[in-house]
Formats: sequence, C-alpha cells, structure tokens
Amino acid sequence: MIRIGIVGLGFMGYTHFTASAKLRGGKITAIASRNAKKRAGDWTGLKGNFGPPAGKVDLSKVTAHETVDELLADPNVDMVDVCLPTKMHEEVTLKAAAAGKHVFVEKPIAPDLASADRMVKACEKAGVLLMVGHVLPFFPEFRYLHEATEKKKYGKLRAAHFARVICPPDWREGEDDFVELGGWGADLHVHDTHFISLLCGVPTKVFSRGLLREGLIEHVQSEYVWDDAKGANPPVGSVAGGIAAKGHDFRHGFEAHFEKATILFNAANLGGEFSVDRPLTVVSQGGQVREPSLKGGEEWFSPFAAELQAAVKGVKEHAAPRVLSGALARDALKVVSAETKSVKAGGKLVTV
Repeated sequence: MIRIGIVGLGFMGYTHFTASAKLRGGKITAIASRNAKKRAGDWTGLKGNFGPPAGKVDLSKVTAHETVDELLADPNVDMVDVCLPTKMHEEVTLKAAAAGKHVFVEKPIAPDLASADRMVKACEKAGVLLMVGHVLPFFPEFRYLHEATEKKKYGKLRAAHFARVICPPDWREGEDDFVELGGWGADLHVHDTHFISLLCGVPTKVFSRGLLREGLIEHVQSEYVWDDAKGANPPVGSVAGGIAAKGHDFRHGFEAHFEKATILFNAANLGGEFSVDRPLTVVSQGGQVREPSLKGGEEWFSPFAAELQAAVKGVKEHAAPRVLSGALARDALKVVSAETKSVKAGGKLVTV
C-alpha cells in the first residue's frame, strides 16, 4: 500500500483527497495544514473553478500535521502530494527529496524554469520520483487523442491545433497572483505545451506572437517545429491566454488531422453555463461521422483519481509514467519560456 501525505488543503487538496477514495493500492495517511479547523476536518468554504464546494471530511484514519516538516518526518508517508501554491512547489519538493519521499506535485511544476530544473535534479540525486499532475491527458477526450496518436489508430498525425482561453478569473477572491503563477503561460497554456510534447515529442523550436504582461504571457499564438531526420514535422499550433471578455469563463478544444480521419472536440463555459459544443467526434476519410464511446469515470474528480492512480503505480514500480514525468513537465515549461522569448522578439523562431 502506497501511503500518501497531502500538503496544502486548498480546493486542489480537497480534490485529491476526494479522488483518493477510488485508489487501488494507495491511500491518504496524512495531511498538513496550519489551519486548525482544516486539521479537524472542516473544509467548508473551499471552492474552485470546477466541481462542488467542500464541506466536512472524515479524517479519523488520517494523521493531521500542523507543518510540512512534521509530515515529512512521518514514517507512514511514502509519497508527498504537493497541492500548495505554485511559488511553494520548489521549497517543499527539495525538502521532500532530502527526506527520501517520492513527490507528486500539482501542475505547473514551478513558476519558472530555473526552479523546475532544481526540482528535477534534486529528486534525481535523492533517488526519488518526481511526478507532476498534468491532468489533461486523463480527461477522456484528450486520452482518446493521445491513444489514437500513440497507437496510430488512424495513421500518422498530419496536423493539429489546440485552444485554451479564459477571462481573467475571479474565483481566487480578487487575488491578482498573475506573476506568482508564472503568467498564463506557466499556469494555463502549459497544459497544451505538455500535451503537445506528449503527442509529438518536445518541440525543438517555436515561433509565437502574443501579449505580455510584466514580461509573462497573457495571450499567445504559437507554431511548433521539430528537427527530425526522417522529415516528420507535422504543423501543430495552439492559442491560449487569459484576456477573453468577462463571461467567456473557459474554452478548450482541439482539431487533429490524421491520415485516415479527423478528430474534433470543443467545450466551453460561457456566462456560467458549461456546454460541450462539439463532443469528441471522429470524421473518417469516407465521410462517416461518429462519436466514439469514451473510457473514464463520470464523477467530477475522475481525471484526478486516474492521475493519482498512475502516480501510485509509478511509486510501486519506481518508474514515473511518462505522462507524469517531472522531466517532461520541466520541458513543457521550457517550451513556454521559448514562446515568451519569441513574443518578445516579435515572433522570431526561437530554440527551445
């Protein structure tokens, strides 16, 4: 049984705690919070931009620690699940590595590339796993696209485009933590650079145009380039940012063209109402249009349960799944950094 300690009891910590009930071979054995009310199991008021608000939880079988250091000294913790603000990821990860604990940290790995590099190196040196919770590949529609690409279900991927756009969020109760998050590049768009790297390998070059705020991505449109001796270099692009009008709360989707089919998906939250504008759809070269059955639970936390299950498997096998690889998460952030440089340079081609 892999024993997990959660550090950080905001809405994401609550999400992971709830999702853990579905784990096989893993369980939450400890939490850490400076808030006495939370340590007592009263998580009322926690809320995020998806899922229901939290309430009271049963911690009768969980050790509640006041500090991170106490949790790291707990012999009944094998893996630390870091759900703290992004700016705190590095400090806790380095401490966890020094304590010999495996680390599962929420995305993004860090707000900046230098911190991400230190995290990866520290865990490698300590001989512990560093896994990063990029949950997008565990959503059914994105899982389908990933598997179709990997298994060449419809032949080779010929071209693709991804979108992820929000309005400036107010669910953080008015906090303007744009810089601490690393901008919308590190906090939002990194979902796409990670997924694109998962599908096609990490791009070697990128050219981008966009808008910067305090030197960080506010909105970006990018095209990616791979150096491949075999000439396989599909045109892949993306658009992402946080400048949409209020009421355009969220939109994401993709259009992927294969040798034998096109796969489409688009969903949005507009005016407070979520709708799937285009369910996952496969259009064959012969003109057949169908909506394939999708794998995955239907609970609001199901994708997070799936990624936690993958992390538990990784600890058991002492090998991080590529989809959760700390190195891949670092490289996804490296792509964002290159995009930022390209925007600053007026759209010039930049090496990743």
